[in-house]
This record gives sequence, C-alpha cells and structure tokens, in this order.
Amino acid sequence: MPAFPREELDAMVEHWLDTNRRCEELGDWRPLADLYTEDATYGWNIGPGQDFMAVGRDEIRDLALGSEMGGLDGWSYPYQSILVDERKGEVVGFWKQVADARRPDGTPYEVAGIGGSWFRYAGGRRWSWQRDWFDLGNVTSVFVEMMKADVLSEGMRRRLDRAAAGDPVPGYYPRGEAPVPLW
Repeated sequence: MPAFPREELDAMVEHWLDTNRRCEELGDWRPLADLYTEDATYGWNIGPGQDFMAVGRDEIRDLALGSEMGGLDGWSYPYQSILVDERKGEVVGFWKQVADARRPDGTPYEVAGIGGSWFRYAGGRRWSWQRDWFDLGNVTSVFVEMMKADVLSEGMRRRLDRAAAGDPVPGYYPRGEAPVPLW
C-alpha cells in the first residue's frame, strides 16, 4: 500500500517546482517555507566536521531559505531529474547551481557536478523533512573564481567574510551535535 497516492506526490512536486521558479525570479526563497510542516527539519553537510540544520518552519524560513540563500539572488537551481517513491512518500531531485553572472566568454558561472534534495512528504502539500547535498569543493572553487573576477555578490562576500572570521553562524553545528540527526 503506498504511503501517498502517486498523483498527490506528482502534484506536490509540480507545486514545489512552480514555487521554486517564482522564488528564483524574486531572488527570495523564503516563501518556500510555506511548503513545510511546522515541525519540519532541513539540513545539509557543510564539510568534514560541520552540518547545517534548521528545525521548524520558522528556522527553515529564516535560516535555510533566508540567511543561507542570502547573496545567491540571481542564481538558479534547475532540476535535472526527479525520482518519486510513493511507497515511502519520498522524492529526490537532482539540480544544478547556476549564477546569472557571466564569464568573459559569455558562459555562466556554474558549480561543477550536481547537487540534490531528498524530501519526505507529510501530506497536505507539505514536506516534513529535507536533506540537501552538493560538492563543497566545487562550490568553493566557483566562489573563488567569481571573487577574483569581482562578480560575487556583496551579500555572499559578507557571508564568506563572516565565516572566515569565525563568527558563529545560526544553524551550524559540529558534526553530530545538531538538534536532530542529519541522516
């Protein structure tokens, strides 16, 4: 017996993609928080000893979709493929990370490789759980390239300066110390 009807999950994925595209156009991903349950969790690994975790819709809005996406206005995350498992009520999407800034040859700055999001559906057009993955080395490489070309957004420069200074960043935890497990 499926956890959710396939049609319901497919409709949620389309709703997610439509909302995501609108947020990309606005340069503000915070409205996506309305697609999570009140007690949802959203996290990702940020290197060998650190994880990010937002617990609850408000932290997802303020941290994961607010401060963490700050400075990425103009970026798009086109989904390349989406897999749906109606038996478990889970969805996995594979996406690219593409900046609106262009190199001198006209090609966009893009994080090499592919990232992804793994979602658990709660019903009622809401996710209860999301985990992302991406290649931090490739993200760092493209950010350094953009900094050298003086095309990295001021917002992202401020975020990177803050992290380099060792300032505490809300939502970041040493490996294994997040309020809920990453995996």
